[in-house]
Amino acid sequence: MCNCCKHVLYYFQLHQAAERRAERDEFVESENVFRTNSYKIIEEMLELSNHTPEDSTMLVDEILHSIFFLGEINKPSYSPEDIISDEEMLNGLRELYPNPFLQYSSRLPKRSPFSCVLDMIVRLIGQENENQIIKMLQDIIMRMSRGRGQNLISFTICVSQKTEGPDSAQHYGVSMSTSGRRLGKIIVAASCLSAWDSHVADAVMTYYPGKTKKLYFDGTIQLPESVRCQAFSLSTGDEMPPCRSCGNLFGLCTDVKQLWAYGNCAEVESLSNLLKNENEVKRQVQPTSQIWTDENRQKSIDNVRKHLKCFLRTEGFEWDQNFYTPQSIQILYYSN
Repeated sequence: MCNCCKHVLYYFQLHQAAERRAERDEFVESENVFRTNSYKIIEEMLELSNHTPEDSTMLVDEILHSIFFLGEINKPSYSPEDIISDEEMLNGLRELYPNPFLQYSSRLPKRSPFSCVLDMIVRLIGQENENQIIKMLQDIIMRMSRGRGQNLISFTICVSQKTEGPDSAQHYGVSMSTSGRRLGKIIVAASCLSAWDSHVADAVMTYYPGKTKKLYFDGTIQLPESVRCQAFSLSTGDEMPPCRSCGNLFGLCTDVKQLWAYGNCAEVESLSNLLKNENEVKRQVQPTSQIWTDENRQKSIDNVRKHLKCFLRTEGFEWDQNFYTPQSIQILYYSN
């Protein structure tokens, strides 16, 4: 080989090595972001819980389990000890909240972590204070680290409410705060089976786990004009139009062609909370398809559970068939 060819080969090998280092560094950075954000979110929740006017320990309990679960199925996996580097904090949380440490490797969370953050802020600020809720979520996100994927951060919030009547309360939801499609599919399935309002879950299950509508089941709904359902970017604060997926699920008017994975949008959680609390609206939006039957609904539920089990087996997670139930704790404060 001539000297010229040797030089070309040498520089080509150097370039390949540099690309591999960059890819490795990006991967390490992304994984460090998961651990960093996990720790920061836990700190935020502990601080917020000290200022809420009502017992919020159940939300702390829930978010600990949710984060520990995601750490368990992450690649590479992270134990609670890996996530909480402060030994004193770790031991204190283990004493106060033992169940998340005991059940993160066997039970599934019902929703993604940032939904717990949203609930904590709503309790703290008040359901009617929409702008302040959005601003506080933005402030928390600004303190988080960024990397590939979302890494426990939601970037969209949705507000749903009746526009008629004097007692029109806002109901909130955030987009799925998991990183990657595989984790999103697991949490969406868990939420369908355990957390979301039945009409919202039926709409999502009409498509889950893909983007093609089932032939045997149609639980999609049509929101009446008297219901407001508005999403906002948590990055900019700007209003966001519904995506095509939300148009298909809930009959929301949109010109957007983008079709996201069903169940990931903030509209899903927000409308679920609306329907759970507004019985009249829920009666108005009952699915009307002839194939929306109890038998077909059960078939769809079984299908979602089957895919969920398959995804969990792929991740090496041994599920005990139960969803995690958070507990409130009693903290006693002593003074001299």
